[in-house]
Amino acid sequence: MVPVQKDDPLTMSADVSAHNVDALRALFPDAFIEGHIDFDVLKQLLGGAVDERDEKYGLNWHGKRKARQIALTPSTGTLRPCPTESVDWDTTQNLMIEGDNLEVLKLLQKSYARQVKLIYIDPPYNTGNDFVYPDDFQDSIKNYLELTGQVDGQGRRIGTNTEASGRFHTDWLNMMYPRLRTCRQLLSSDGAIFVSCDDSENANLRQALDDVFGPENFVAQFVWRSRQFTDARAVTNVSTDHEYLLCYARDSGFAMRGVERDESKFANPDNDSRGPWMSRSLLGLATREQRPNLHYDIVEPGSGRRFPPNPSTGWRYSPDKMQSLIAQGCVLFPSKDDGRPREKKFRKDMNSEFIAFRSIVEGTYTADGTQEIRALFGAEVFSYPKPVELVRKVVQQVAGEYDTVMDFFAGSGTTGQAVLEQNAADGGRRRYVLVQLPEPLDPRNKDQETAAMYCDKLGRPRSIAELTKERLRRASAKIGSALLSPKQPPKTPDLFAATEPVKPPPDLGFRVFKLATSNIQAWAPDRTDIAGSLEAAADHLKQDRTEQDILYELLLKRGLDLCVPVESRTIAGKQVHAIGAGVLMTCLATHISRADVEPLAMGIVAWNKELNPAGDVQVIFRDSAFVDDVAKSNLTAILCQCSLDDKGIPRLSEKSIRSI
Repeated sequence: MVPVQKDDPLTMSADVSAHNVDALRALFPDAFIEGHIDFDVLKQLLGGAVDERDEKYGLNWHGKRKARQIALTPSTGTLRPCPTESVDWDTTQNLMIEGDNLEVLKLLQKSYARQVKLIYIDPPYNTGNDFVYPDDFQDSIKNYLELTGQVDGQGRRIGTNTEASGRFHTDWLNMMYPRLRTCRQLLSSDGAIFVSCDDSENANLRQALDDVFGPENFVAQFVWRSRQFTDARAVTNVSTDHEYLLCYARDSGFAMRGVERDESKFANPDNDSRGPWMSRSLLGLATREQRPNLHYDIVEPGSGRRFPPNPSTGWRYSPDKMQSLIAQGCVLFPSKDDGRPREKKFRKDMNSEFIAFRSIVEGTYTADGTQEIRALFGAEVFSYPKPVELVRKVVQQVAGEYDTVMDFFAGSGTTGQAVLEQNAADGGRRRYVLVQLPEPLDPRNKDQETAAMYCDKLGRPRSIAELTKERLRRASAKIGSALLSPKQPPKTPDLFAATEPVKPPPDLGFRVFKLATSNIQAWAPDRTDIAGSLEAAADHLKQDRTEQDILYELLLKRGLDLCVPVESRTIAGKQVHAIGAGVLMTCLATHISRADVEPLAMGIVAWNKELNPAGDVQVIFRDSAFVDDVAKSNLTAILCQCSLDDKGIPRLSEKSIRSI
């Protein structure tokens, strides 16, 4: 039985730096000498791919190197489960996590690497009034505790980031950059990230995303018309009516779904035997200098009328292709000489059911988001929330039926509601992962006064995260009620009609987890006080943590989904948990005597064989539970002996039996 040690994988999040070094070692073993990288050798092996110029194109700012290092630093925190604040804890696949999103993203690295299809975030715009993330990231857990008022601060600035500050853009980039780098590891190979922003940081954000995702993975810069009516308050007399959505793919080959064709444009007024058709432009996209072969006169058969090309566009097709279309009756000639020929395009010739999604997004406005909040809460408890329809359009374009959508600046919870509404509309089983800092609300702030009063009314802490959870509860209840309401009278069943499989009801719940320091006290001896260190290490687990807290940290640090099925059974009077069909077995009982050892070990092995006949398994116990080392040794020996497979090979070894 192997005890947990300092820097043990059971106490750490994914070590991205170590993974990167291992990947380099696999590709370039010659560049490693005595376990360390020889950069001179690595440069030689890479040849002309190394750029050694002092001055390079790109975005630089004070703190970028530190921000990159911060993204690579593993987390020692954990996520504590909160079933009482959740909805449908036992069945849901959705997550709502409270905490500093940088630390949470690190903790999710093992369990959700390459699992997220879509990341949508609406980070704080750099206005100088709502920037509450600190620029000191030396200890993210400590930052989180200070920001949420759980410990006294040290006088560090965490307030506004005024434009008068020389670090106005630097502070914002130092906050965003490590989060962008960390979240990239969670995206699937066919996934994409969408980031909302305004003019203040659009240029810097674009370059930062180029740096993290690569300029070759830039997909589009969408312009969202966010304001429906002119802003008469603008001092420049220019009404800024738009914001942006920057989209980058994880890897090459990404494509959006597109929008369904408008079938109303197709008709068959001339009873053409080829079926419905529409009229579309024959203009091209190239000047005469660019494509001279597309600049020619189209001649109408019979009349001989000539239609010259537009000098700046030319025609869509080459002369031979155009003549073929004319011969097939697929070119419509205008009645007037100053008109232009158009193509008669038949619906049957269009293979795709979709057309391109436009880069200008219209039809939903900031005011709609405000109205949605007012309808759910009866008050404006959030300022300028994104409208559900905007995010839902993004979900429609990227996330398939069973995909995962993440938003680590969850704010009011718009993304969660958008996923729920899209699932309700098309029967999808998409899941969401939301992360929100429980940023305290200040009733002295006029914009937050109503929200703080609302939290008081609910009897909950004054924080944005509390309002996020409440919105998810209310949106789920609203959607569930709408789905249960009969839209038409039930029909008499046709016993002979073919039946379609009944889809399960939509997942309208969510599990709540909260960021905290690890439940496990790793062995870190103080050489100046060995006796005190030994006494403190008598129990590796913190006294104020529950068995459920410890269980979910084991899932998280081992890389299992936080919504993985967990079965429990009483064996020899002890509670035993089987996770993921027996991949992991845990017994966190506080007392295991010598008499308990044999029935407990044999019961665990029998249950594991029932659940997981052929797979690998790991078993974890509470180290302090054993009455003595004899009980611990006997348990290990019996587990190994009883776990023999058909060939006499033990499925359990001392290395796979752990104690914490």
